[in-house]
Amino acid sequence: MQNIASERRSLFRMPFNFKFHLRDSLGGRQTYPANSLDVHPCGIQIETEAPVVPNMMVELWPDDFIPNNHYTLGEVCWVEKVNGGETNRCGISFKRRIDWQIPLPLLSKSYDPPLGSEPFGCCAFVLDSIIDGVFSVDHEWRITTFNRAAELLTGWKREEAIGKTCQEVFHASACNKECVLAESVKTKKPVENRSVFITHASGRRLGVTISAMPLHDAKGKVVGGVQVFRGVKAVLDRDIILDNIADGVFTVDTQWRITSFNRAAELVTGLSQAEAIGKSCSEVFHASICGKSCAIAHSISTGKPQTNRCITIQNVDGAKVPVSICAAPLYDNSGNLIGGVETFRDLRVMLSLQSRLCRREKLGSIISKSPSMKAIFEILPQIAESESNVLVLGNSGTGKELIARTVHDMSRRSDGPFVAINCGALPDTLLESELFGCKAGAYTDAKGDRQGRFAAANGGTLFLDEIGDISPAMQVKLLRVLESKSYEPLGSSKSVQADVRIIAATNRDLEKEMREGRFRDDLFYRLNVVKITLPPLRERPGDIPILADHFVEKLNIEKGRDIGGLSDEALRLLMTYEFPGNIRELQNIIEYAFIICPGGMIEPQHLPSPLSGSFDESLCETTSRRMTLDEMEKMAIYAALKRNNWKRMATCKELGISKDTLRRKIGKYGFNVVDEEEFVEAP
Repeated sequence: MQNIASERRSLFRMPFNFKFHLRDSLGGRQTYPANSLDVHPCGIQIETEAPVVPNMMVELWPDDFIPNNHYTLGEVCWVEKVNGGETNRCGISFKRRIDWQIPLPLLSKSYDPPLGSEPFGCCAFVLDSIIDGVFSVDHEWRITTFNRAAELLTGWKREEAIGKTCQEVFHASACNKECVLAESVKTKKPVENRSVFITHASGRRLGVTISAMPLHDAKGKVVGGVQVFRGVKAVLDRDIILDNIADGVFTVDTQWRITSFNRAAELVTGLSQAEAIGKSCSEVFHASICGKSCAIAHSISTGKPQTNRCITIQNVDGAKVPVSICAAPLYDNSGNLIGGVETFRDLRVMLSLQSRLCRREKLGSIISKSPSMKAIFEILPQIAESESNVLVLGNSGTGKELIARTVHDMSRRSDGPFVAINCGALPDTLLESELFGCKAGAYTDAKGDRQGRFAAANGGTLFLDEIGDISPAMQVKLLRVLESKSYEPLGSSKSVQADVRIIAATNRDLEKEMREGRFRDDLFYRLNVVKITLPPLRERPGDIPILADHFVEKLNIEKGRDIGGLSDEALRLLMTYEFPGNIRELQNIIEYAFIICPGGMIEPQHLPSPLSGSFDESLCETTSRRMTLDEMEKMAIYAALKRNNWKRMATCKELGISKDTLRRKIGKYGFNVVDEEEFVEAP
């Protein structure tokens, strides 16, 4: 890595306003917001209310980015007060060159060149973003600009090249009479795609293609020229090619020692090429799959590429960086194995953007994008604000307790306790004691009072699960509490006030239970002030992928593993399964597969039976590639028809489409629906 001081001098600092977060690196966990005044790969100026002092070590990261993946260490160099002493303006020097991957739209909206800034500053920033070498000359053929790609291609530093004549720098085969730039300046016209040889700073000859054009001042007078050059693939040095690839690339020999390490790999890991080459790849990356699950090792042993595995590596600061990797064996021209090659793509920006999108599909701990659940999301805040009793209906495993917790967390009682009890799991005597508590000696020789769930939930919310399973006698006692807002503990004649909000849930049809005399209608109406009905998972198949990804991510964090998610084939099986156990069953399936899967993606063979034994490759002609949209649509319609016993009206209702649309899709995909009860797929 170049000396940090020389980097400060040679790199353009970019003034723009963007939000950051700051905290003390020596154990202080309080985080303060900060606004940047300008950013440089080696330092930053910010304004913040944090109590910073010179020589303090701090951690800094861009707004809305995961700190553990993006923070950098820096030292406060100077501090001054602004705005009457409420805000500190300070300069921070980074301990290593950084390259935050801030999304371009945010950067574009934030960038505002300061008044009086030199026009070349912005020009240099733009030129350094171009992958082709670019330089300009004045009327005496002395170099006036020289971009980063030109440095990489030629081996000359910008400060070394500027001021010299282009002939002194390039020693090109077209210098003197055949000079392409001179021809363009003389004719005042662009000259494109001429092939020449230039001399690298090390003395090597490189083949390049060049284009040139004259440079005009504001009055139209030719004052110099600009030239763009690109290495010819046949003779271009390998490192130059790799350094212009956006993904990190490295190669290893048969002893796992790194033999090449491109610029993108430097940016992601924080290690320079000089520091990485010669070390074993495990020393550099500390990846979650190092050892038995190594992607390059598996690729070499099988002779086949490993693609799209999601893992984490560790950068020089010790932060974990999520990456997607591809690996392949490396052979020489004679077919002899000489090592392996791996590419990796930084997923931090993508994951941050995904988390923003995910927030639109999340309310509290509930994740869904189905229209039926979105309708519940819209009314849940109003329900939470009220103090009314709530009745949650839904099949087992649909998330009734999650809904109850979300209502509690969004309500004015959120600072109070949330207490849950399964009413169907206890006989009457124990349930009464659990709900209302009991005085000492109420049963046998109990020595102290026992607090009930109503007392424990005082000032908060009491969740009564499986309320439809309680006996008629218990229904009467519960009704009295709901009517009078008070109760008497067992063995006591003194009433206790119940400052509790009731949320009840059941998987039974309570209206049917009332008609058949098993549930009191007055208790039902007391509970049914607000009713929320949760749809089963089979009616919202679009939630299966996002729920599965959520469970995989949660297990990765809990178990310290890096399972990449579900393969297309495994997801197809889940999409066609009916899930009688709903979300709870899906969670159990993912947890089982997570245990069985050795690494990489969860495949069909990792799923529990009968799912693992029901994989039908006829549903997918090619299992080695991703599905097209048409294939996914075909599979979804087939699964919906199958779930609904081939009844078209029921299928239309589930998919939310019209009869005409379903008829067109049936014809498009070659399905032959004989009648409402019979369905076959056309050969």
